[in-house]
Amino acid sequence: MFVQHTEAMLEDIEVEMEDVASEEAEEEGQDLVVDIDGCDENNPLAVTEYIDDLFTFYRKSEVTSAVSPNYMANQFDINERMRGILIDWLIEVHYKFELMDETLYLTVNLIDRFLAVHSLVRKKLQLVGVTAMLLACKYEEVSVPVVDDLILISDKAYSRKEVLDMEKLIVHALQFNMSVPTPYVFMKRFLKAAQSDKKLELLSFFLIELCLVEYEMLKYPPSLMSAAAIYTAQCCLYGSSQWNKTHEWYSSYSEDQLLECSRLIVGFHQNSGKGKLTGVHRKYSTSKFGFATRTQPASFLLLL
Repeated sequence: MFVQHTEAMLEDIEVEMEDVASEEAEEEGQDLVVDIDGCDENNPLAVTEYIDDLFTFYRKSEVTSAVSPNYMANQFDINERMRGILIDWLIEVHYKFELMDETLYLTVNLIDRFLAVHSLVRKKLQLVGVTAMLLACKYEEVSVPVVDDLILISDKAYSRKEVLDMEKLIVHALQFNMSVPTPYVFMKRFLKAAQSDKKLELLSFFLIELCLVEYEMLKYPPSLMSAAAIYTAQCCLYGSSQWNKTHEWYSSYSEDQLLECSRLIVGFHQNSGKGKLTGVHRKYSTSKFGFATRTQPASFLLLL
């Protein structure tokens, strides 16, 4: 009986210790790294066997395919404001044609990479924009808009021959390299790490699209900009930082590394409905995008 009583006491102590450990883990919560791919082991589309290798490759590629954040200094007839107007308009065109998200991000990437290596007169800037979207569609879309549709949306400012000639010029200037990691691939991965719901996802994409319009954001790699957009969206929705060890593990960025970029995003959010470049704001003011613009900016981040 004594032995049985002692064993029972030991069992009770072990249970209590487990409970205390569980409570401490819940309190510290931030110190646990969640395996976000465990639930997808049987999903062949999730490619869990080499997903980590894939994103290691993406991180290396974003460095080698980066555009100089000062490339406008080499342009004599266009400036960053014109680039912003073009991107803002293309976001509306992308929405009108109901294209895939990937197409928008690749379009912007192609434009910046082309302008970084080729001087352009301003009257050809819109031509570069629609042609870059045509190329991105050919790379990403199942059903590609015809050239005439893009000419029409440009108010017939260019001919079919001009579009096709520009297409050849762009692909040769970029050496036919269309396979580059854009913010989109990192957004999807980091949102999975954040265990996001639809509200967080839409707000994060609203913030990252605001970044696409801003020339100054070229100084950040796509992975950091994506992580900062999600971090900022979490702060908007929850009123405080939610960045934990899981976020850090999969993004490779700490909260401190994101703050500078995040503060800029807060400023874009605050001014998104003002001025002339309001294409992103109008897009995310609709029910289709969850009225994401109604969420208040995380202004407290400006004080950190």
